[in-house]
Amino acid sequence: MTGRKRRVAVLFGGRSAEHEISCVSARAVIDALDPQTTEVVPIGITRDGSWHLLPGPPALPGETGRMTEIVAAAGAAVELAVESGSSELVAADGSRQHIDVVFPVLHGPRGEDGAVQGMLELAGVPYVGAGVLGSAIGMDKAVQKSLFAAAGLAVVPHEVVREPGWEEDPEGVSARIAGLGFPVFTKPATLGSSVGIVKVHDPDELVDGLTEAFRYARKAVVEKGLDGIREIECAVLGNDDPVASVPGEIVPTGHEFYDYEAKYLDDGSKIIIPAALEPSVAAEFQRLSISAFQSIDCAGMARVDFLLSRGDGAIFVNEVNTIPGFTTISMYSKLWGATGVPYPVLLDRLIALALERHAEKQQLRTSLT
Repeated sequence: MTGRKRRVAVLFGGRSAEHEISCVSARAVIDALDPQTTEVVPIGITRDGSWHLLPGPPALPGETGRMTEIVAAAGAAVELAVESGSSELVAADGSRQHIDVVFPVLHGPRGEDGAVQGMLELAGVPYVGAGVLGSAIGMDKAVQKSLFAAAGLAVVPHEVVREPGWEEDPEGVSARIAGLGFPVFTKPATLGSSVGIVKVHDPDELVDGLTEAFRYARKAVVEKGLDGIREIECAVLGNDDPVASVPGEIVPTGHEFYDYEAKYLDDGSKIIIPAALEPSVAAEFQRLSISAFQSIDCAGMARVDFLLSRGDGAIFVNEVNTIPGFTTISMYSKLWGATGVPYPVLLDRLIALALERHAEKQQLRTSLT
């Protein structure tokens, strides 16, 4: 890339319930990339999965009065070249344009779960963020918890419920969940942005909670609701030698928990960065963040979410988000900003990490000779 601008393809939209949030995140990324050194290639993915080269970044809700959704008419159809290592986009007329790196700003299934990452691996294109395995695990809250526990990290008592099992034996599943004690939280196992999460206060609400979770995934995680909990988050950056940001705290205001509305539609929630923690406790959160990051084979970036007991100081790892939100109110960039890494510098570092990891993989043998 010596002597020319790097061409960064930003992928956003996609086939998930987090389509609109992805568009808002992508706008923030595109606006922050330095036009002096970077040529942005904005690629919107429709809900049916088709790729379109857009003339500019997606609109923000404040500019249109509604959330942005990618439609086919928004730009020319493109696809990734099938020749491994060519790093080119191919238009319908056969014309091609080179890209240096892909920045997936895709939240949820078919974007954050290893699907797109696998396609980019086959095409031999450098990309920002976790690989196929780390992305897939990062999307599945149930599998994550098993790996956290295997790494010696504390997790909240929970049950994993599959939709067929619930349909075949609702009484048995209800009995298992009752063993956790109410309230509980029902969550789709493979979604983010707090979509589909319900706080279930008693057995009578369980059917509605699981029904909502199964609207988005065929597997649900049911977690015990803990009293006196603080929500702490830490950002992680790096490949083989990751580092963690200062911890931050989210205090939902007017909501029982940090749900979708509190995250994206209501400005009432309070974000405290850095969190009011003793230095030794803050350092422990940073240590646990790196451990959780490495336990799922993550790379590039992640936000690690914790629950902290006000009573005994117990720390529970809740989940790792491999493509955290990049909106103007998202924690990942705010945490790094408070740690001394401005947003544009953070994006540059993420792209450098992607190119570094890609170059290292190119050194691996593909034959015995």
